[in-house]
Amino acid sequence: MQATELIEHGVELLLAKDMAGFAGLWAEDGVIEFPFAPAGYPPKVEGRAAIREYLRGYPDIYDIREVVRKVIHRTEDPEVVVVELEVAGIVPRGGKPYRMGYVAIVTVRDGEIQHYRDYWNPLQAAEALGGLESFAGGAA
Repeated sequence: MQATELIEHGVELLLAKDMAGFAGLWAEDGVIEFPFAPAGYPPKVEGRAAIREYLRGYPDIYDIREVVRKVIHRTEDPEVVVVELEVAGIVPRGGKPYRMGYVAIVTVRDGEIQHYRDYWNPLQAAEALGGLESFAGGAA
């Protein structure tokens, strides 16, 4: 799959709550990085198995029900795309609405995600969960 096709498929998997399938898009040695990660939150997860474990309970934390906005920007490098994604859903624990924007820089090699740099607002994610103390160590 090309980078844009892989992103489109990944969004479908997120909406289907297929986190194992989503994690399966990463290369065996792939990385997901969180440059804005707050203290107590992993700044990087390395390897498909670790990414699968990291994402395993995501729908129990944030139940994404809709993609409000999705823009995929191609770059001069066909293996790199910039993705703008805004999602909406609920926080299952408490039923509070959840809406978050993400910007990701994604590198795809041989049809798999090699590197996924995810820029999101940890304060907004924490607020949806009820505060920073509820947030440390969870998936955003």
